[in-house]
Amino acid sequence: MKNISLPIRFGLVAGVVLIAYFLILSLFNKHINPAFSFFNAIITAFGIYEAVRSKKHESLEAFSYGEGFKTGLATGAIATLIFTSFFLLYTTEVNNTFLVELFQTIKGNFSVSIGTVTFVVAVMGFATTVVSTLSVMQLFKKTRNIPQI
Repeated sequence: MKNISLPIRFGLVAGVVLIAYFLILSLFNKHINPAFSFFNAIITAFGIYEAVRSKKHESLEAFSYGEGFKTGLATGAIATLIFTSFFLLYTTEVNNTFLVELFQTIKGNFSVSIGTVTFVVAVMGFATTVVSTLSVMQLFKKTRNIPQI
């Protein structure tokens, strides 16, 4: 259970911060602009960074690239599942016209189901998780560089 406690804790926090960011954007009606979703990657990457950093600090000698990578993937996956669940709830119960407004913003007359858009949100979250974890692990991996004398 201890191996999964860090990803759960940081994944929950990252998921809640993603939801808060989305709701703050919706207050200013900026949530329909897809460009603002780039900041989601920064929020997710920071959550992954903190989880991996805590994992390394927790077990400095036993820390490996694989352990850090698993921690990062689990953290991002939990955050993605939380945000995707919220997004589905938001688009079906809170703001039924959100998808229409979103597609008008990108100048398209699309007929896409809520399920398809939710799937795309989840895939984007998982892709962000993988890329962020790979990036963060570059900071925490043990180097095998031989120093030049």
